[in-house]
Amino acid sequence: MKQSIGKRLRLIRIEKGMSQGDIEAKTGLLRSYLSRVENGHTIPSLHTLGKIATALGVSLAEMVEPPKGEAAKSARILGDKRHARFWHLMRKYVPALRQRDRRLLAGLARRMATSR
Repeated sequence: MKQSIGKRLRLIRIEKGMSQGDIEAKTGLLRSYLSRVENGHTIPSLHTLGKIATALGVSLAEMVEPPKGEAAKSARILGDKRHARFWHLMRKYVPALRQRDRRLLAGLARRMATSR
């Protein structure tokens, strides 16, 4: 149960385009604590989980229910730390790309996704 809450937290956070630092700023919870929750080392109290849900703009129920549809696919992909790291780096560096390079990268990603 503790890992599913952490995985769900990470998935929602990434879907919302937020960093652990963003949640830290909104809740006052330390980034290291959020990391321990996401990695399944710590189980947050209901009160703390409510703070995190509010910072993410979701209901408490969404934090504890298993993902469905596209979110479930994302959860499987993000379960692999290498993929999570790749997407974290992409989110960090893509804004620095020129518009032409972004279009090229998006086209490449589309071709890779349809070739599966």
